[in-house]
Order: sequence, then C-alpha cells, then structure tokens
Amino acid sequence: MRSVALNTGGHTNMHYKGYEVAPAAQPLASGLFAANLVIQDEVSLQKRAYVFNALDYFFESDLAVAYAARWARMWIDNRRLPHA
Repeated sequence: MRSVALNTGGHTNMHYKGYEVAPAAQPLASGLFAANLVIQDEVSLQKRAYVFNALDYFFESDLAVAYAARWARMWIDNRRLPHA
C-alpha cells in the first residue's frame, strides 16, 4: 500500500462512510483486467489516498470494478483508526 494524491482519470467514484472510493479495471496484455482501487478520506486535511493495485484479476472489466468496490467497503468497515 502506498499513499498518493487522488487522481481517478474519469473512473466512477463512490462515497462510503466518509471516504471517496475510486474502483477501476486496468486492461492487461493477457486480456485480463486488474482490479485497482484508490480510497481517500474525505475529511482529512492532508487528503491522503490509499492505492491498491491488482487486488485480483478478471476476464471482464465490470467484474474487476465491482470486486474493487466491494473490497473497498470491507477495508473501510474493518479499518481501525489509531487512538489520538
């Protein structure tokens, strides 16, 4: 996992529990699609984003996007924020 600025390149974004979620399907030379994901905390002053590449591979782009979106919801639901 790495932290970068959010740049979705026109992909469909969604909002979930205070996060902006940008799932995407990246076409590969093999004919498969990699499920990629960017998650950004909407209320963070730093606008930190978490980038996850190639979560899994699919034969159809819409399945890759759906998987990344579902994975994002699980990540957000299970995220434990550090105590202040």
